[in-house]
Amino acid sequence: MRLQLNGRLLDRQIVDRDGRLVGKVDDVEFASDTDGVPYVHALLTGQVALGQRIGGRVGRLLVAVAEQFVEDLPAAPMRIPYGLVERVDSAVRLRVPLDELPRSPVEAWLRRHLIDRIPGAGRASG
Repeated sequence: MRLQLNGRLLDRQIVDRDGRLVGKVDDVEFASDTDGVPYVHALLTGQVALGQRIGGRVGRLLVAVAEQFVEDLPAAPMRIPYGLVERVDSAVRLRVPLDELPRSPVEAWLRRHLIDRIPGAGRASG
């Protein structure tokens, strides 16, 4: 099953309903139904997911860098419930806009510590 997912989901761009880039599928999370049949539960994106997937020294470095941006350790990947996927073609296309997705820990840190401190950052532009 891993080979099928590799060609179908892993490393595909994720775009929201409006065509905005969300990220890339760095890993997938499985769950099992009541009969024990596994299914894709969520798409994982971000440095932590990628680091955990590739492992080794480089993977540990990616996770360590991501953990510098979160107060609550350990850092966790951004999880997009698979039920939000509209279709998978050249990209993974979601049925919701970017604003309705959970923020990645790195994005939340940047917003809290940098972007929100910029004068006028709370107002919409143009």
